[in-house]
Amino acid sequence: MEEDGFAATKLFNCGYSYTYDDVIFLPHYIDFSTDDVSFSMRRVPLLSSLMDTVTEGAMAAAMASLGGFEANMNSTEQLCLALIHKCKALKTVKQIQAFTCKTGLDTDRLVAGKLIFHCVVSISDALDYGRRVFSHFPDPDVFMYNTIIRGLAESDAPQSAIAAFTEMRRGSMVIAPPDSFSFAFVLKGAANYGSLRAGVQLHCQAIRHGLDTHIFVGTTLVSAYAECGCVGSAKKVFEEMREPNVVAWNAVVTACVRCGDVKGAVGMFDRMPIRNATSWNVMLAGYTKAGELELAKKVFLEMPVKDDVSWSTMISGFAHNGCFYEALGFFRELRRVGMRPNEVSLTVVLSMCALAGAIEFGKVLHGFLEKSGFLWIISVNNALIHTYSTCGNVDMARLIFEGMPKSKSIVSWTTMIAGLAMHGRGEEAIQLLHDMKASGIRPDRVTFISILYACSHAGLIEEGRTYFSKMVDIYGIEPAIEHYGCMVDLYGRAGKLQEAYDFVCQMPISPTAIIWRTLLGACSIHGYVELAEQVKERLSELEPNDSGDHVLLSNIYAIAGKWKDVAAVRRSMTDQRIKKTPGWSMIEVDKMMYTFVAGEKHDKITQEAYEKLREIMLKLRVEGGYVPEVGSVLHDIEEEEKEDSVSRHSEKLAVAFGMERLREGKIIRIVKNLRVCRDCHTVMKLISRVYRLEIVVRDRSRFHTFRDGSCSCRDYW
Repeated sequence: MEEDGFAATKLFNCGYSYTYDDVIFLPHYIDFSTDDVSFSMRRVPLLSSLMDTVTEGAMAAAMASLGGFEANMNSTEQLCLALIHKCKALKTVKQIQAFTCKTGLDTDRLVAGKLIFHCVVSISDALDYGRRVFSHFPDPDVFMYNTIIRGLAESDAPQSAIAAFTEMRRGSMVIAPPDSFSFAFVLKGAANYGSLRAGVQLHCQAIRHGLDTHIFVGTTLVSAYAECGCVGSAKKVFEEMREPNVVAWNAVVTACVRCGDVKGAVGMFDRMPIRNATSWNVMLAGYTKAGELELAKKVFLEMPVKDDVSWSTMISGFAHNGCFYEALGFFRELRRVGMRPNEVSLTVVLSMCALAGAIEFGKVLHGFLEKSGFLWIISVNNALIHTYSTCGNVDMARLIFEGMPKSKSIVSWTTMIAGLAMHGRGEEAIQLLHDMKASGIRPDRVTFISILYACSHAGLIEEGRTYFSKMVDIYGIEPAIEHYGCMVDLYGRAGKLQEAYDFVCQMPISPTAIIWRTLLGACSIHGYVELAEQVKERLSELEPNDSGDHVLLSNIYAIAGKWKDVAAVRRSMTDQRIKKTPGWSMIEVDKMMYTFVAGEKHDKITQEAYEKLREIMLKLRVEGGYVPEVGSVLHDIEEEEKEDSVSRHSEKLAVAFGMERLREGKIIRIVKNLRVCRDCHTVMKLISRVYRLEIVVRDRSRFHTFRDGSCSCRDYW
C-alpha cells in the first residue's frame, strides 16, 4: 500500500489535477522515475531505437524502456503516437496514459485525441476508460467529441450518444460546431436506441447546420428512419440527396427491406446506377425474409461476384423458411467452391436448425465446424449447445460444453443450464449453477430464468423458491416478468393453484397476458374450473381475441363434462371470428422436413402416415392395453367419434411416418407447435414400450423423451 501511495504521489507532483481514483492504474504499472533495472527489459535511450522496437511489435520491451527515455517534447509526442498505434490491450493504454501524465502530454490535443480514439475504436472493453481520459481533457475538440459519440452510439447505452452530442453543442469550450461526422454518429445512436423523436430532432438540427444533404448524414438518416420503421421518411431523405453514392443507394434498399417493402426495394435496386456486393446481398436478404425463395435464387444466380455474406444469406434464408434440403445444398456448394462461411452466419444457421428440430442438418454443420477449426470460437460452441439441446440431444450438448476451452462465457453456462432445464433435468441444472459460481462467473438475470425454469419442469418447488429469493437478496437482481412467470409455472405444475393465483395478485408489477395464460394452462392440467373462469376474465381484458385461451377454457369445460359451456365458448369464438390455431408437427427424415397438420388427409405422405398409424393403434390396443383418453375432445359426441378425433392428432401422424421411413433403431424426433395432449402422451409411452423405440417430442414448452414406456417429464407437464 505504501508503494501505491508513493507512485500516486509522484504523479501528483507533476502538477495535474487527477485524483487518486482517477489514476488507480498507476500502482500496477511502471514507476517511470526509478532507476531499478527490474522495470526495464532493456534500455533504449535513442528515439530511433525505441521507435524501431515499437515498429517491430515488441510492445513489452518498448514499454519497459520508457523509464530511461529522455528527449524533447516533439520526439516524445511521436513516440506516444507510435505506441498508441501499436498497442492492443487496455493494460498498455493505461501505461501510455501514465507516461503522458509524467511528460506533460496528457494535455496535448493530438496525443489525447488518438488515445481516446484507440480506446473507443480499436480495443474492446476500453470505452469507459476512453471516456475518463476525455472527461479530464480541459478543452475537448470536435474530433474528441465525435469519437466519444461514435463509441456510445454502438454501446449498450446508445442514448448516451445523444446526451454527449447535446453537451457538445452547449459546451462553451468546444472549438468548432458539430460537423457531418457528429450528426452521422449521433443519428446512429438514435437509431440503435429506437428513438424516432430524437431522430427527427437531430434531422432538424442537421438542416439548420446545412448538413442534411451531406452524403454521410443523409445515408445515416435513411438508416435511422428505417430502424424506426419510417420507410417513407427514409425514401424522402434519399430523394433529396444531391448525388447519392452506392452506400446511400444500399441504405435506402436496406431500409425498404427492413420495413418489409420488398416491392420498393426492387424498384430502388433497379434504379441503381452502380451495384456492389452489398447491393446484391441486400436484395437476397429481402427476398428470403419475404419468403420469395425463387426470386432469391434468381438474384443469386445473376450476381457477378458471390461473397461469404451471399452464401450465408441463402443458407440461413432457406433454413429459416423450412427448406433445409435446399439450405444444405447451398452449404455443400459453398464448400465445393472453396468459400469459407463466417462466424455469424454459422450461428444463424445453427439457430435455424434448433428452431425446426433439424438435428441431421445440425450434425452436418457440426462436422464442418470441427474440420474447419471453428470450435475454438466460443459463440459457435454456444450455438451448437443450443442446437443439440433444442433438437433433443442434451447429452451431446453436454459433451460439447465439457469439451470447450476453459474460458467459457456466461452465455455458455446459461445455455447449458437452459438445455438441461427444458429436458426436465433440474438437479443437473442446479449442480451446473454451482459449478458456474465456483468457476468465478456470477449468474445474471437470464441464468436465473433458466434455473427457475429448471425447477419448474422438474417439480423442485422448494429449490425454486430458494433461488428466487437468492436472486433478489444475494445477487440484487430485480425480478422481471419472466422470473415471475417461472414461479407461476412452478406453483401451477405442482398443483398449488391457489398459491399461484395469490402470487400473481401480489406481484409488484402488472401481470401480462402470458402470466395469466400460464395459470390458465395449470387450471387445464388440474381441472380447476372456477379458477379458470376467473383467470379467463383477466385474459379477456388484456387479449380478448387469443384463440389459445378460448381453447384452453373449452378443454377445461370438456374434461368436466360441461358441454353447454363448451358450446358457449365455441359460439363466442364464431361470433368474434376467432379461429383455433391448427396443431402441426414436424419430423426430419433424410434431411427433409415433413409437416403434418391435425385432421388433414389430402396428400400421399399423409395417407401413408394414416395407414401406418392404423396399424400401430391396433397393436397398441392388443399388446399395450391402450384405451383412448377422449376427455379433451371439444364436442359432446359419441365415444367412437371422439376416439377418431384424437387419433388424427399431428404428433401421432408424425411418429407413424417416422416409424415407416426411418431405419430401425433410429430415434424419432418431433417438433410440435402446441402442448401435447394426454392421449398423445399415453400413446407415445406405449409405442416406446411395445416397439422398443425412443421418441423425443418438443412441444411448445418442454421436451418429452419417451423410453421403455415412461417419459422424462414424469407425467408432469
